[in-house]
Amino acid sequence: MESHGYFLLRGVPIGELPNTPQSHDPHILDEHATNGTLMLVADLLGSLTGYQDEKSGALFHDVHPVRGEEGRIENSGSVAFDWHTENVHHPLRPDYLGLLCLRQDHEQVAATRVSSVRNALPLLTDGQVEELRKPQFHSLYPTSFTRDIAGPRPTAGPHPVIFGPADRPFMRFNSHNTQSDRPEARDALSALAAALEEVGRDLVLEPGDLVVLDNHVVVHGRTAFTPRYDGRDRWLRRFYSLRSTPLWAQRMMRHPRVLPAMTEIRGVV
Repeated sequence: MESHGYFLLRGVPIGELPNTPQSHDPHILDEHATNGTLMLVADLLGSLTGYQDEKSGALFHDVHPVRGEEGRIENSGSVAFDWHTENVHHPLRPDYLGLLCLRQDHEQVAATRVSSVRNALPLLTDGQVEELRKPQFHSLYPTSFTRDIAGPRPTAGPHPVIFGPADRPFMRFNSHNTQSDRPEARDALSALAAALEEVGRDLVLEPGDLVVLDNHVVVHGRTAFTPRYDGRDRWLRRFYSLRSTPLWAQRMMRHPRVLPAMTEIRGVV
């Protein structure tokens, strides 16, 4: 996992399943056996964590197409979803996330895409990496965090895209949401996206496959697919794991394991 930023477990028991939901239903698998499995993996890595702004703090996220949201660049869509760090805008981004496949798409072509910053950076020039290390980038809040916000999406930053030791770099990047006003920085972002594409891998997950990603090393995405809304559409379950929650955040949490809303912490960090 050190350089590639992910590992894949196969044969995870998924048990009996209802039809794939066609709308947002956070409680459809409340008593499902996979809850215990995912909590165990998340807590081995750190601590299972939710975000109050996303799915009302749910600890397990059902990732499936939702009718009418096909074009959304988030987990309810079915269009291509390019490289991104999960919750790029957040000061407490998950350290790890897991995606468990419950059901494939009908054509079995939808892929979870992964790409490591540690494989991509050697393809960039020293000057491009230097630009990416400068705190000159802003990232829009993902649409999954702004469903109830009127007007333009807020932004986080300025922040660097690349940080950490030269021989073990980390990344904070969303190809849809990370931006800069400076031409040199935009060119470096384009070069990074191209390098990630060159070294990326497509994982066509089968039922029982669990991929776990280091959210600071690897970005991920999704290829496009065509939902049928017949109860047999693609369905993944997602969890977040945080290795350490700062004391100030713990004292602001209204629910166990659920981080406060950004409106509450934006002035703190």
